[in-house]
Amino acid sequence: MNVVMIGAGYVGLVSGSCFSEFGANVCCIDVNKERVDSLSRGEIPIYEPGLDALVAKNVDAGRLRFSTDIESAVPKADIIFIAVGTPTRRGDGHADLRYVYEAAKNIAPLLEGYTVIVNKSTVPVGTARQVKRIIGDTNPSADFDVASNPEFLREGAAIGDFMRPDRVVLGVESERAEGLLRELYRPINLIEAPILCTGLESAELTKYAANAFLATKISFINEISSLCESVGADVHAVAKGMGLDGRIGRKFLHPGPGYGGSCFPKDTTALIRIAQENDIPLRIVEAVVDVNDAQKARMVNKIRTAFKNDVAGKKIAVFGLTFKPETDDMRESPSIAILPPLMDKGAIIRAHDPKGIEQARSLLPDAVEYFDDAYEAAAGADAIVLMTEWNQYRSLDLPRLLSNMNDTHFIDLRNVYDPKRMAKSGFKYVSVGR
Repeated sequence: MNVVMIGAGYVGLVSGSCFSEFGANVCCIDVNKERVDSLSRGEIPIYEPGLDALVAKNVDAGRLRFSTDIESAVPKADIIFIAVGTPTRRGDGHADLRYVYEAAKNIAPLLEGYTVIVNKSTVPVGTARQVKRIIGDTNPSADFDVASNPEFLREGAAIGDFMRPDRVVLGVESERAEGLLRELYRPINLIEAPILCTGLESAELTKYAANAFLATKISFINEISSLCESVGADVHAVAKGMGLDGRIGRKFLHPGPGYGGSCFPKDTTALIRIAQENDIPLRIVEAVVDVNDAQKARMVNKIRTAFKNDVAGKKIAVFGLTFKPETDDMRESPSIAILPPLMDKGAIIRAHDPKGIEQARSLLPDAVEYFDDAYEAAAGADAIVLMTEWNQYRSLDLPRLLSNMNDTHFIDLRNVYDPKRMAKSGFKYVSVGR
């Protein structure tokens, strides 16, 4: 089967590589020639565990290639995935669909034979029908169907999520399109992963609803963590007691500095806008966004309070900058909201991150100092702020840290460490909800 992936960014690159691993012949098309050339040389522009080896394996096998030549790739395709960016549109919070519609216009005149065009990008309800209209208007003789196949990939675990999914959602309108997509996903039948076939609108809304619900769990436990601090409860005990209820589940009940990344902030905002356009208020999702913003501000206050509201001249070593471990993604990371207000009050930020420093340089104030080694960042520091729970921060040499610090504050925004152990080690330890 011949598959064309329009867009070689995160979703397109991971999906295209995994489809080629399934045995399909995949061509990833991107307008960015520099990116295409880098990928063709085996240079992966993003950090995702295992992706470099997967790309190399399937390029060597001849099942995966990268190109800017859409004209030669599209006519041979059985299935074309649109996997371009849909960033938040500046000014109104809607998803910016210009790249999706541009892809549809570019595809339309090149179609030959029956083709299924699939929206893989996260798009608002009704986008598939607009893509169908654009292609039909541009090429009335085209034999095609449009489908929706939202992705549910977690950064840092994307390959496993794709190969062993909880479910695959297919929004289709014809048996022909459904049959072709089921054939493409046939390898996951071996693990009996469910394939859910719905209408176009249901598939589009499923992605937004799922991410909004997960974001809700995060904001809920973060609010509960604030209450725990006030009444003397332990948020982890509360979360465990909740999570053992099978109706609730344990996942996403981990307190922290708020959610970030490429999906939750963008998708919750877009879902609110979709609802507003349809005169349906989503008060819970609106509250989730507000709580997340407030949680980041609360973390700033937690750090300031450790210094009795005077951070001027204080050296703060920050461990972790990305929004989660095992990714270099800095989009909407809590560090972007937390560090600048501290610097505005005179704090000196000394930062370390295993993979995120390059991206952080363009998103954080120029005055941030970056270090390749966490212990170097902490040397002479008045405090350590553990921002992202990378594995290498889970077993730090505490005596070594303490011996080189100017003061002993350790502000753990991910609750990695045990308060009693930290106090016994000599740290002035602060965590979230305990």
